[in-house]
Amino acid sequence: MPAMTLPEKILARAAGLDAVRPGQIVTCAIDLLMMHDSGGPRRVAARLEQLGATVWDPSKVIVVSDHFVPAADLDGAEILALTRRWAAANGVTHYDGIGICHVVLQEHGHVRPGMFCVGGDSHSPSGGAVGAYMVGVGATEITGALVTGTLWIKVPETLRVRIDGALAPGVAAKDVMLHLCATLGMNNDRYVVEYAGSAVAALSMAERLVLCNMTAELGGETGIVEPDATTEAALRAAGVPEPIDYARWRSDPDAPVARTVAIDGSRLPPQVAAPHSPANSRDVAEAERVRIDQAYIGACTGAKLSDLRMAAEVLKGRKVAKGTRLLIAPASTAMTAEAAREGTLATLTEAGAILLPTGCGACAGMGAGMLAAGETCIASTARNFKGRMGSPDARVWLGSPYTVAASAVAGHIADPRGFLA
Repeated sequence: MPAMTLPEKILARAAGLDAVRPGQIVTCAIDLLMMHDSGGPRRVAARLEQLGATVWDPSKVIVVSDHFVPAADLDGAEILALTRRWAAANGVTHYDGIGICHVVLQEHGHVRPGMFCVGGDSHSPSGGAVGAYMVGVGATEITGALVTGTLWIKVPETLRVRIDGALAPGVAAKDVMLHLCATLGMNNDRYVVEYAGSAVAALSMAERLVLCNMTAELGGETGIVEPDATTEAALRAAGVPEPIDYARWRSDPDAPVARTVAIDGSRLPPQVAAPHSPANSRDVAEAERVRIDQAYIGACTGAKLSDLRMAAEVLKGRKVAKGTRLLIAPASTAMTAEAAREGTLATLTEAGAILLPTGCGACAGMGAGMLAAGETCIASTARNFKGRMGSPDARVWLGSPYTVAASAVAGHIADPRGFLA
């Protein structure tokens, strides 16, 4: 048996083969398919009806309503209603308004090591945080996958990113990914990115999700982290009883990879990305004193419980600057409840943060939190493309929750390290 990387092992299993090699085209059986309200039933229902086709296996399909919740207008309400009707008619699991799809999948233990998963959203690589191969596709491919239960894949090469050394206080996985966007660029479509090293092993599941999620910004096919005791603990917390076969779901030591990139995490300062691309990233010191109108802590990448805690570390005992608004949209209702129980939510709101409903909201330019022409925002989201959060004449910077919170207090982009004890 030839030596294989973890992604290759997963694709080989899904394709029913002993081994696969980069460049090989294989047809993989899908273990889980996820759609959301924006790219799901509203896009595929009519196509399935025209084809006279049905869902291949409803037990393997998850639909999450997160983009239009809560409905801000009649169009949004109709989309949500269509999503509910379609899910009920097809017998698929539907989560309505309880969180962002990528977070909900992990909170409920749907994605597990070694699985081959497909998502109808570009940030579906988030599933790689638990050691699965999860790829995002568009509505046409989702339609075919719903009917056949399969997806063809051209086996990508593996790009290994090794992050060693402890991340400094005030530095998070988001800073790592912004640094990678600047150094590797956003055209890495031939690769699956495997994150490894002592710094990755030390990260929580929530922070590993950021690495895999933002592989989409690198342009990678998907991202993945080898499962370990942290993975197992997270799955246990999600109600998954089965133990993890660590030996099976690891890259072979002698498996060839296309390239290895090494980062010394202990030397990485906080990063920010200038408008209008995550690749416009640089050390925060190069952007300090850029005035902001809005700070936004939200999205699958930047509003998990750990992110809210980062912001609270900075905001405790402080106030949001006059003339600056800080908006916070937690990534799930369960995380909102836990943040309230432990006092994190009180710290945020006492500082002057405005609490928004759980959902994709302002990150996707929907509902509350959109930007007007000429306004500048710093956000914990993954993207800052022109017009992404409202007016095409607005400017969006990206940063970690630490940096966003510090900037909200200062009224301009600020290094969070000076705000931490």
